[in-house]
Amino acid sequence: MPQLEKESDAVGDESRKTENSQSRLSWGIKKRVCTTFVEDASSKGTCQCGAEQELHGAIATRDYFSSAMVCQWDSALHTSEYPTDAFGELKFAGTGHRHSHFIRLSCDTPSKIIYDLMTSDWGLSAPNLVLSVVGGGREKVKGWVREVLRQGLVRAAQSTGAWIMTSGLSEGVGRCVGEAVRDHRAAASSPSHSKVVTLGVAPWGLVCNRQQLVNPKGSFPARYYVQNTSQDSLYLDKNYQGFLLVDDGSVNRRGGEMRFLTNLEDYISHQRTGIWGSGNIEIPVMCVLVSGEASVLKRMDASLKKVTPWLVMDGSGPAADLITELLSDLNSTSPPVHGEGSNTRESSKAELGDRVREMIKRHFPFEKTVEELVDQALSIYQNRALITVFYDDQDGPDDFDTVILKALVKACKQVSSSAREYTEELKLAVAWNRVDIANSELFNGDIQWKYNDLEESMTDALVNNKPQFVRIFTENGLNILDYLTFERLESLYQSLPDTLVYTQLQTYLSERKSPSTSHPNSNQSPGSKSRIPLLGSSSGHGVSLFEVSRLLGDIFGGVCQPFYYTALGLEPGASSRKATRHVTKLLQGECAYRYQKCTYPWTSLFIWAVLQNRSEMAIFFWEMAEESVLSALGACKILRELSKLEDEAETKQSMKDLAQKFENLAHDVFSACYQSSEESAFTLLIRTSQRWGGVTCLQMAVEADARHFFSHDGVQNLLSRIWWGDMSSRTEVWRLVMSFFLPPLIYTNLITFSHSRQIDSLQAPNTRTFNMDDITQPMEENSASQAASPSENVEEEEADTAAIPLADVSHVEEDVEDCVIVKGDPTESDHVIPKYPFILHRWRQFWFAPVTSFLGNVLMYFLFLFLFSYTLLVEFKPPPPNGPAPIEYVLYFWVFTLVCEEIRQSYNVGGTSFSQSMKLYISDWWNKCDLTAIILFCLGLICRMFPGSYEFGRPVLCVDYMVFALRLIHIFAVHKQLGPKIIIVGKMVKDVFFFLFFLGVWLMAYGVANQALLYSYDPRPYWVFRRVFYRPYLHIYGQIPLDELDVLKRGEKTCTNNVSLIQQGAEPCPQSEANWLVLILLSIYLLVTNVLLLNLLIAMFSYTFNKVQENSDVYWKFQRYNLIVEYHSRPCLAPPLIIISHLHLFIKRIILKKPSLKIKHFMLELHDMKASRLNTWESLQKENLLSTRSKKLRDSDTERLKRTSTKVDNVLKQMAEIRDHDRRLRVLESQLEYCSSSLCWIMEGLTQSNMIKSTHPRPAHRDVNLTSYSSTS
Repeated sequence: MPQLEKESDAVGDESRKTENSQSRLSWGIKKRVCTTFVEDASSKGTCQCGAEQELHGAIATRDYFSSAMVCQWDSALHTSEYPTDAFGELKFAGTGHRHSHFIRLSCDTPSKIIYDLMTSDWGLSAPNLVLSVVGGGREKVKGWVREVLRQGLVRAAQSTGAWIMTSGLSEGVGRCVGEAVRDHRAAASSPSHSKVVTLGVAPWGLVCNRQQLVNPKGSFPARYYVQNTSQDSLYLDKNYQGFLLVDDGSVNRRGGEMRFLTNLEDYISHQRTGIWGSGNIEIPVMCVLVSGEASVLKRMDASLKKVTPWLVMDGSGPAADLITELLSDLNSTSPPVHGEGSNTRESSKAELGDRVREMIKRHFPFEKTVEELVDQALSIYQNRALITVFYDDQDGPDDFDTVILKALVKACKQVSSSAREYTEELKLAVAWNRVDIANSELFNGDIQWKYNDLEESMTDALVNNKPQFVRIFTENGLNILDYLTFERLESLYQSLPDTLVYTQLQTYLSERKSPSTSHPNSNQSPGSKSRIPLLGSSSGHGVSLFEVSRLLGDIFGGVCQPFYYTALGLEPGASSRKATRHVTKLLQGECAYRYQKCTYPWTSLFIWAVLQNRSEMAIFFWEMAEESVLSALGACKILRELSKLEDEAETKQSMKDLAQKFENLAHDVFSACYQSSEESAFTLLIRTSQRWGGVTCLQMAVEADARHFFSHDGVQNLLSRIWWGDMSSRTEVWRLVMSFFLPPLIYTNLITFSHSRQIDSLQAPNTRTFNMDDITQPMEENSASQAASPSENVEEEEADTAAIPLADVSHVEEDVEDCVIVKGDPTESDHVIPKYPFILHRWRQFWFAPVTSFLGNVLMYFLFLFLFSYTLLVEFKPPPPNGPAPIEYVLYFWVFTLVCEEIRQSYNVGGTSFSQSMKLYISDWWNKCDLTAIILFCLGLICRMFPGSYEFGRPVLCVDYMVFALRLIHIFAVHKQLGPKIIIVGKMVKDVFFFLFFLGVWLMAYGVANQALLYSYDPRPYWVFRRVFYRPYLHIYGQIPLDELDVLKRGEKTCTNNVSLIQQGAEPCPQSEANWLVLILLSIYLLVTNVLLLNLLIAMFSYTFNKVQENSDVYWKFQRYNLIVEYHSRPCLAPPLIIISHLHLFIKRIILKKPSLKIKHFMLELHDMKASRLNTWESLQKENLLSTRSKKLRDSDTERLKRTSTKVDNVLKQMAEIRDHDRRLRVLESQLEYCSSSLCWIMEGLTQSNMIKSTHPRPAHRDVNLTSYSSTS
């Protein structure tokens, strides 16, 4: 292949290559090589491309005749394309900068390929703005221009997420921008604040040391050496992230990249901003002209014809000054009127041309192509609407981003006649995430915004995670109820970035569109990640609410009813297959549900933000949504479940932190509610929510593992009241025990019940006692309450909203076994009139309380363990027909009742299906313990019934007794002192397993070596196992058989070394050849185990104890809830008498088909006004909490320092303006002094001449007393 240059491979084949290097070659990126030698008349032996003749290939110099006929070298005609040989990563030698990307490409390379290369292969984020800095090649950049680039351009790029494109060379503006970016990165407080993307677009033939980049296979990285010089040079600048080295076949010539750069800017300007191109505007592109040579006019003219706006910095250099003068002078000349004659128009055009020609000669006196420059300047003037001038004396560096915004809005108005100025300015501010500009320029009260003006920008702000704009829009006229339809909610889920949630939704989508359920006409492959345009009809091809519902269902694990099933027309209990078929058929139609407004818009947006782990956005939606406590706990549940599936450590940790933050918010809001009203706070905990699928705060807190929330005193007080029922929570245990064994005592004053407390409360009419009538499982309100008269409704609305007593909600009477206590009449006063006689009523109050049920189960369980132990120790008879003993049959019946109770619990755990109920049941550790005990008992029972397995059955039952005995730990978990210690013991058990691992490795190593040294041959596996594992384990406790280990202490022992006898079972004799090594290994083994490992275990226990002791109370309070739920749902009778309750339940549930009301534990349904009053009260408490926090934040030292810093900056800015005004006043004063002196000189000359004779006396100068004037004023 002919070569333009004889470039040597400075970098050899690299061993490390990436897959991206292969993809670049497959994209077909080329380079250009001069194939026709056209001699330069001014330099003999040199081609017009800039390269010498000997650097051209044989083909380029073969046809002398044809080359002699060519007068002007043209890159398009006299070059050829070949695969690029310079691409990869660039490492600047001697610097610690990260690698930069680079590629050599032809000037005709399609812009789409390069843009995809930069965004996908190089990993650059899509820009919200492109600033292309042009000009200032070899000229020195002025100081004020350098300051504007340093403070204005780079800060604007960082705040807007822009790309900065320059030549990328270490000269002029390119070097100045690189240094500004370097200083910005050094001063950035965090890496996220230092991400300013800078790209260099330079001619390949102009770059120094470009041969170091050549490697046909790619360089990863290529070492690039730059001379250590402070002067401008043509080396690549080290502060750029990527270099596009445009090759037009020329060498040492400027301008070869202009056409490519213009096309690239035009292509980018037609792409859309935001994630996956979801923004509502195309990427704005602006060229910034700094100084510049005459060749810049051609570049500017071509760019303006593609409708690219320009910002010209006045006073920066020749080309910029020419454009400024061109706009100011020609604008002052009135254009010719159309009605005038052609001669007038021609003369006016000629006059304009003459004026432009004079300007060009004044700014570029040495240019020869003046006429061409005149045509370019006039063409530029025709597109003057796209040009904005930046004046240094009027606009400072701090206003640079605002000037850019105004310039882009001005250009947008010229392109689109229908564009409104404020709307376009808002779109740009949203795209750049410039809230300060929006607040100061757009939402300052001067503009009346309409809903249609904010709709598109609201979608852009939501998709691209700009919560501050979402807050501004909702505060300035955007109604979220009208905005959020189900169609727009689906489009928001379809625009998710490629994260864990997006992957899960795509998985559900592919399952729904699988061949077994997909429509025959569907032509999209499963799992395809095609993007659906926002607000466009997906027609079933994109993610729908059904996939979102499945995702939320998997996260919440059945504790909630399915989300969005009502909108999709599905029943809550529909099977997965039936729901999939229904949704598939629905999405193939018109999908009328998509045009409906979302029922709970703030909650839906809150879930959408939480699923994406968007902290600030989620917190804002949480502030706007109702049911704050439940919403925060729901977010905690979602984030903790997603963190278990997340692979990236940083994202996983951020999810855990945000989950903890929401748990703290739930705790703080509930604390404020509890301080305001205990009764309403208790209602808040057990109130079911339609927004969250009929779940309560307590259920969600359990699912979310919110231990900190459960440790709140309000939650614990509610649980205590549920635990004690209608009895006083201060009742001593001995009173309960006495009443348990002597039931008539419950009719005395030994135990205080709620009835007596309510009588006392009647004496204080403004107080109300919270009792167990408020903690029941109500169903729908009866028809009487629903059919209340309008007058009653009015009175109810006028009721006090400070506290919402739960007894005001009507309940449906339940059966005896399902009841906790007698229900009260909601129409009565606080004094609840019982519906049963006093004797029966008091009996029910005592025996149906969870604490009584717990006490009965504990006592009966002790009796069960006593019966079990007595059977094993005394009455364990041989197999039939001699046994078992009658008391053993009693034990069998007792275990049978335990099995029946476990079956009942498995059905009442709360799952929506049988399989889900089984999963929830098995997930509890103590249920696993119960299943293990029951299985072992059944196994032991079967084995002991047969003579052949009798001896095996007894040990199994003995082990089973240990399991049943360990079950007592769960019973004592309710104790305030024992409960935390049980948790500490459980944590220490985990430490023991780690210790046993290290001990097992060391024990096996010593045991095998010791056995091999003592006994050369011993084929008995049982004895080998004992000596390898069991005997070394006993060494830890001091049992060391020295008569075998030490040869000096061995006595006479019957043993043999005969192999035949040993094989027959004789005892082998210990060996004494390596006895010294046995003793050394014994010493080392005891040192490591007794000193090192045991002390390590003690240290681990100490660390675990100190760590868990601080939070053990929190853990205990959390686990206490499960125990209370268990005994609240249990029948009042304990095993084995519980079989009576089981039979009664079997008749009711199976035969009579009566539904159980105890599957859902203490859940309260509120409707209409009562639910609204509770939500309003909760929102009020949340707002008070947020306002208090905001006030504390404003009064914090950090915020005060920020405000002080802002004031100091304003003062400094004003002082700078004062100094500028003072400078201008001094200039005016000197000019006035000069004018005064000149006038005096003229007056003296006129008075001395005889040309003018004065008719009036000379005016006298009057001095003004400034001191008296200022005092008077």
